[in-house]
Amino acid sequence: MKQTENLLRIASNSNISVLLQGESGSGKEVAARYVHDHSKRCNGPFVALNCGAIAHSLAESILEGSRKGAFTGAVGDQLGVVRAANGGTLFLDEIGEMPLEAQCKLLRILQERSVMPLGATTNIPVDFRLICATNRNLRQEVASGRFREDLYFRLNVFPIKVPALRERKDFAALAQDIWREAVYSQETTIAAPLSPQEVQSLAVKPWPGNVRQLKNVLQRYALLGPYGTSLGEILRDEFAESHDETQPRGLSREIPQEASRLYNPTPQWNILHEALQKNNWNKTVTAQKLGISRGSLCYHVRKHLDV
Repeated sequence: MKQTENLLRIASNSNISVLLQGESGSGKEVAARYVHDHSKRCNGPFVALNCGAIAHSLAESILEGSRKGAFTGAVGDQLGVVRAANGGTLFLDEIGEMPLEAQCKLLRILQERSVMPLGATTNIPVDFRLICATNRNLRQEVASGRFREDLYFRLNVFPIKVPALRERKDFAALAQDIWREAVYSQETTIAAPLSPQEVQSLAVKPWPGNVRQLKNVLQRYALLGPYGTSLGEILRDEFAESHDETQPRGLSREIPQEASRLYNPTPQWNILHEALQKNNWNKTVTAQKLGISRGSLCYHVRKHLDV
């Protein structure tokens, strides 16, 4: 990650095109914004476009814009994302999913550094910095005919690999940073940092969704923690672990029938309610029999009965 940060800093000091490569959720847009925010274009716009969402019939107008009356429904002039990024940065996310028709348009724009909106007769010069991101192997996409080779060489000027979360050695610091952001965003009371045990329980998970998934889990913990839900319970639900894998040492490994029915990502209220009635609404006894924490049980009681 240190090497990646160094490359991002170097890239921010130039106007060079950057190609960010990495798995989904690894933080490629965050990296793109870092380059923009630390560049001479930081006071200009940062325009992001998900290339996988470009419809084939709209590729030209999305990129280059259109004039009023250029087609049915064109009731006014449209800038297009390229002109919208004039003086700033254009970030094309998931560039590997861009339709071939749009790739042809983008190649011409990069070659001429100008656009010709639909309905216009002259080119309009545009000054923008291009950053692209992909989770695909563009070399393989070129070999398979799904990506233009000439466009690939235009984009692959300064490639930077954004590492997956499992490859990062700064996991503890990153988790603490995301936790502070999560607590702040939930407007909860000031919480203590994650404990070493909590950080360790996070670090051993595979995180296929990378930083995005970690952020989701910690935001959920910031919201449910005050109601007694533990991080372990949230992780168990997130990764759909079995009861045997998460049961504390020293407890019987025999799972009560009602508890075995409960172990799924979303606890069923009818099972909780039935168990509470059988135990005369003794939450401590009920939680023990179900194999869940008392705090989690109390949370669901408040949620469903507004107690």
